[in-house]
Amino acid sequence: MTGAQIRIHGLPMDIGQNRRGVDMGPSAIRYAGLAERLRALGYAVDDAGNIDTTAGTQTADAHLANAHHAAGVAAIAAAAYAAMQATIAADAVAIFLGGDHSCAMGTVAGSLTRPGRTGVLWVDAHADFNTPSTSPSGNVHGMVVASLMGMCPVPLRIGTTPLAASDIIMLAIRDLDRDERLALRASGITVYTMRDIDEQGIPALHKAIQAQFADCTSLHVSFDMDSLDPTIAPGVGTPVSGGLSIREAHLIMELLCDDGRVRALDLVEVNPILDQYNRTAELAVDLTASLFGQRII
Repeated sequence: MTGAQIRIHGLPMDIGQNRRGVDMGPSAIRYAGLAERLRALGYAVDDAGNIDTTAGTQTADAHLANAHHAAGVAAIAAAAYAAMQATIAADAVAIFLGGDHSCAMGTVAGSLTRPGRTGVLWVDAHADFNTPSTSPSGNVHGMVVASLMGMCPVPLRIGTTPLAASDIIMLAIRDLDRDERLALRASGITVYTMRDIDEQGIPALHKAIQAQFADCTSLHVSFDMDSLDPTIAPGVGTPVSGGLSIREAHLIMELLCDDGRVRALDLVEVNPILDQYNRTAELAVDLTASLFGQRII
């Protein structure tokens, strides 16, 4: 992992989806000892606290059909975008604690302003590739990647550099809406489903990821905790059975650590209300430690 300084930002937001509680995710992950674990690994950790999300929650909803709280989500994402740019300017590695996954609309857009090519690894049960015209629910956390690629209307566009299909790889996908599936097939995005993981294994897929991102100077990992099987990560808002095992998830993080180019991490969708004894937040901390160099021996 390049760089010795890590800056943590909390994003206590839940308006991108319709289940309350995920706004407490940053507190749960901090309580599980994230900063202490990273310091024990030798990093200088600056916990910058929570990004103010009150402007987003108090913003009048935009007149955008089938995109609930679009203006509020956009306001919070814009604040995350600015925080990412400030973290880049400080030459620090960024960790953003969600909150629902709509916060990545700002964090990933901010990463795209980094000099050189940035590759985005989207680890999630869901592709989040709906638009207001295709979404069955109208929840913006399911529109994030489409937004980043410039496919959603204003205000759901943050930054000035759209994400290219070749610059994102999805991993652990297993739950897609009908129209979303069709759009994803036509998008040109590389998608590795849980079946691909079952058939090929994490090491082979990691080699393919490295090949596609060979000329990237940095990587942004957007990790939704519902990518894990709900038997090991119950505290998420949209659990889907058949997800990553503990060892598969740790191996992903360990291989990314070996790669050495990760400069940003989103940890999102931890919902303490639905969790059991903070298990999901503790697992989020364990996985982050693996990403930043913790080894078995």
